[in-house]
Amino acid sequence: MAYRHEWKHIINLSDMIILQGRLPAVMTPDPHAINGKYEIRSLYFDDPADRALREKLDGVSRREKFRIRYYNRDTSLIHLEKKSKTGGLGEKLSAVLKKDEAQAIVDGDYAWMRHSTDPLVTEFYSKISSQRLRPKTIVDYTREPYLFPAGNVRVTIDYNIRTALHCTDFLNPECITIPAGDAPIILEVKWDAYLPDIVRDVVQLNARSVCAFSKYAACRIYG
Repeated sequence: MAYRHEWKHIINLSDMIILQGRLPAVMTPDPHAINGKYEIRSLYFDDPADRALREKLDGVSRREKFRIRYYNRDTSLIHLEKKSKTGGLGEKLSAVLKKDEAQAIVDGDYAWMRHSTDPLVTEFYSKISSQRLRPKTIVDYTREPYLFPAGNVRVTIDYNIRTALHCTDFLNPECITIPAGDAPIILEVKWDAYLPDIVRDVVQLNARSVCAFSKYAACRIYG
């Protein structure tokens, strides 16, 4: 998968209401969304020195992080994902995990990954072994996604960002999450080679500049 351009903007409730009126007129809701949105639960990994967190906070240009994720409380489809950043460009690689494989990772059982034929699972196992990556925090949030075919554009509004208190068993529905401090609403715009003017115009908001907000960093507020 090629690197994609990414913009992030911190917005407020008024901005979100404006965008909820504008975006459907130009873009198509993601067909995987339910009533225009879906719920995301992710489990992020880091090493004992919190390298992924520190590199993000320090603004390191080239960095990566691993997570496992599912949508709408549906644990029948779980993804292992690696997100890489180089400047303002991002890349995401993904592999499908079975529920028992994801639970094994949560429980600290990594041996099964040695026999995987998926290169991302193999890389993850290598870094679990060499860098001692371990589960760090759960990140929950609601996402409203919109698509535009030209430029392969994806615009999302993320809100209700929540974190678990010292619980990393992200497949456990009893693992309760709480608001991640004063985490804001986030507008994300992603595209391939170019961003069509019609999309650029519709996401334009007064006094909103590109930022480097991290849901993972926001959810590490409690540990």
